[in-house]
Amino acid sequence: MNLNFLSPVQDLVLAHNELLSNQVLGRKLKIHSKQHGMPDLTNVKMAIVGVLENRNDINYIGEEFQLSEIRKSLYSLFPGNWHYTVADIGDILKGDTVADTYFALQETIKILLDNNVIPIIIGGSQDLTYANYRAYDNYLPMVNIVNVDCNFDLGDSAKPIKNDSFLGKIILEKPYNLFNYSTLGYQTYFNAQEEIDLMEKLYFEAYRLGEVSNNITLAEPVLRDANIVSLDLKSIRSAEVSTKQKHSPNGFDGKEICAISRYAGISNKVSSFGIYEYKASKDDEATSMLIGQIIWYFIEGVNCRVQDDDFTLEDKYQKFTVLVDDQQLIFYKSNQTGRWWIEIPFFPNLNNKLKRHALLPCMHDDYMDACKGKVPDRWYKAFKKNSI
Repeated sequence: MNLNFLSPVQDLVLAHNELLSNQVLGRKLKIHSKQHGMPDLTNVKMAIVGVLENRNDINYIGEEFQLSEIRKSLYSLFPGNWHYTVADIGDILKGDTVADTYFALQETIKILLDNNVIPIIIGGSQDLTYANYRAYDNYLPMVNIVNVDCNFDLGDSAKPIKNDSFLGKIILEKPYNLFNYSTLGYQTYFNAQEEIDLMEKLYFEAYRLGEVSNNITLAEPVLRDANIVSLDLKSIRSAEVSTKQKHSPNGFDGKEICAISRYAGISNKVSSFGIYEYKASKDDEATSMLIGQIIWYFIEGVNCRVQDDDFTLEDKYQKFTVLVDDQQLIFYKSNQTGRWWIEIPFFPNLNNKLKRHALLPCMHDDYMDACKGKVPDRWYKAFKKNSI
């Protein structure tokens, strides 16, 4: 693997790691170091990648940052009963231009995906999600992104890309690979009404903070359908994080954000996971530990994945057909996990974005709504996007 873009984990972090118990996560990781170089990634399932790029932050004033405190916190946690190997392959430093950093990240993700390794990206500004998305150009024909954020990040696509406008560039730039974009935890007062209307017009999914906080399980089918998960730390309420990381008194609490991270991990489709908008503070313990725990829960989720979406064997699932008006809705329920899907129909005479019948993750509540004559909103949006 040609991972020349990556610099090794700092010696300071490795020295701290040597002082920890032999049972902690830091002693189980394969780590890229100056002394030993890049580890062998054979049989590695997940790889942590730091990206020290924040120049496209709209509030950028020249500040630098490191990820050493996050690594110290993560390394100090004890692993669960895990069967997958995790590596920390170091950091991508700032390139001469932001485009250089994008290229380095894109190529690194491509290499990891080609080797069935899930990148866990710890970043500066969230526009790095754009580079993550472009890494899928030759990997998947259609990509689903879930953004855990208080903003939609649509921005003005006519202007240069920033951390609050990367979605506009993803939507408008060829090749057009984006099928669905979902936002978990948006807060209305941080988003213009025009952006909210545009999300609806594009049949994208948006879930308000209160909606998700009141029922965190709403996030599970959304994340089960994601390929890329991008988590903005501004979605977390200020009481949970350190001084410079504080953004809003409202947001997800620590338990909720870790539950979302675990849902992302247990999704069989999620193949990259990014945490963005890290702002280093002198009193960094709270933020660093929370990010460490978010990563821990994602790793835990990946270790708990169950292949329950193979519907070729009839004894593995139950099939339910519901007629709503003149539309036949076909639901599937896994006998193994109890999780639900609904079929998105394929019409040979239409220009379908999805070139075959596809299954959309859903909840039991969606089936119950269909039985009452209500078409599930997620199915309707997916159906409309597929046939545009």
